Amino acid sequence: MACSSTLAGRLALALAAIAVAAMAPPCAAQNSPQDYVDLHNAARAEVGVGPVSWDDTVAAYAQSYAAQRQGDCQLVHSGGPYGENLFWGSAGADWSASDAVGSWVSEKQFYDHSSNSCAAGKVCGHYTQVVWRDSTAIGCARVVCDNNGGVFIICSYNPPGNVIGESPY
Repeated sequence: MACSSTLAGRLALALAAIAVAAMAPPCAAQNSPQDYVDLHNAARAEVGVGPVSWDDTVAAYAQSYAAQRQGDCQLVHSGGPYGENLFWGSAGADWSASDAVGSWVSEKQFYDHSSNSCAAGKVCGHYTQVVWRDSTAIGCARVVCDNNGGVFIICSYNPPGNVIGESPY
């Protein structure tokens, strides 16, 4: 079957595609609540742990704390009532939920479930918080830091995990 297309037809199609793209809302899909939930639940499913769900109260706490960190972007824990994972990415990249959760989950390689410990000299507590079986609700927030300071992302967990002496799953 032969197709004939003219330059005008191809140009009209290209302009239509541009118009549709221009009408689309800015891409927040990579940082939506569902993105955070899906990324967490994928890691949890790998180890047979039940899913987490988004909690607006936990998210409001995370957003409030992210706003406090926006001025300096310091990776300082809030000391609040929830479990907490923090992420910072340098300026010049559009860091997303996938980057933050992926960073935390990448610590899985350093976690030894049989001894419930991290490999010597390695960090794995962010991973264990992601998969902590008793944490059932999350709320996350992302802010662009002042003065070209990068991006700060926080996820808060209720109830908190990483209870000393307990296994995450």
